Amino acid sequence: MTIQPTRIDDVGERELLRRLQARIPESPGVPVGVGDDAALVEILSPALVTADSLVEGVHFRRESTPARLLGRKALAINLSDVAAMGGVGRHAIVSLCLPRELELAWVDSLYDGLLERAAESGVGIVGGNVARSPGAVVIDVTLIGESRGPLLRSGAEAGDLVVVTGQLGAAAEGLRLLEEGARLDEEGQLAAVPAWAEPLGEAAEACVWAQLDPRPPLVLAGSLAERGLAGAGMDLSDGLSSDLADMCRQSGVGALVDGAAVPVADAVLELERARGGDALSLALHGGEDYELLLAVDPGDFEPLEELARVWGVSVTPVGEFLEGPPDVRLTDGEGGRELLPGGHDHFAPSEGRSE
Repeated sequence: MTIQPTRIDDVGERELLRRLQARIPESPGVPVGVGDDAALVEILSPALVTADSLVEGVHFRRESTPARLLGRKALAINLSDVAAMGGVGRHAIVSLCLPRELELAWVDSLYDGLLERAAESGVGIVGGNVARSPGAVVIDVTLIGESRGPLLRSGAEAGDLVVVTGQLGAAAEGLRLLEEGARLDEEGQLAAVPAWAEPLGEAAEACVWAQLDPRPPLVLAGSLAERGLAGAGMDLSDGLSSDLADMCRQSGVGALVDGAAVPVADAVLELERARGGDALSLALHGGEDYELLLAVDPGDFEPLEELARVWGVSVTPVGEFLEGPPDVRLTDGEGGRELLPGGHDHFAPSEGRSE
């Protein structure tokens, strides 16, 4: 009886590469894809190039993250970067650092998610690399996109509206729930949830999905860049407070945010009410929403809103860019105060915090 291989060290590097390459379909605009030392791709306009990594123990934990959803997220966060600059993703390079004892089924599932997300977004996987890791899984994606703008962080002007797409805070709430023991089953249904959140299972499931499988507004981003409906843009990956501060710094303007206008996700409001927590704080500082942060001339907001409605995306003005130093202030029920960046920082002092 032949024993089927189950782990990476049962097959070795070359067989693992052949296994992955056999699954990657041919892509338009790719005269030479996987299998050579480099891919040969066609780019019809100025290229946007971005890269992002997901590191086990920093960005995810294997025991709480289905591999298929991890593959989807690895590509989605790069698609979000390209979309935020008004571009469309075209070609991806995927590099994996894997422990030798990792199950092949886990790698297959990871690629299920990568290929699903690639097919949904019209992206071809054109190459990559695999290397042995001493322990942690690392997924590194480089994405090449075509520019339709580009839309930069430095284009905000005093008088522009501070606009965000979608609702905020769900991904951060989902991370909290995962850390408290929430889990999805193989079908993607909520299989476990902290006891306090059991009466709010639907809200909890929505937040866990927001963390594990983000859905950036990709089509809207490309459309608004083509129409010139935003002067500056970036994606909300590190949290509104941090990302807006960065846009202000690069544009040389300040901003005033109305806390009552921030579109906190409905599920977050429900869960934080039950928890006795602060939903607005999650929306301001939580990060990983992968929505868009835009600077929009007031005269362009109505056509932007109409365009967003076509694609099923909500857009909300949450404040205004101002003349002056690049500070961000928040008005809320307690009056006005400085809104300090509170989002994720990979290299912040570790004292008193955990990943």
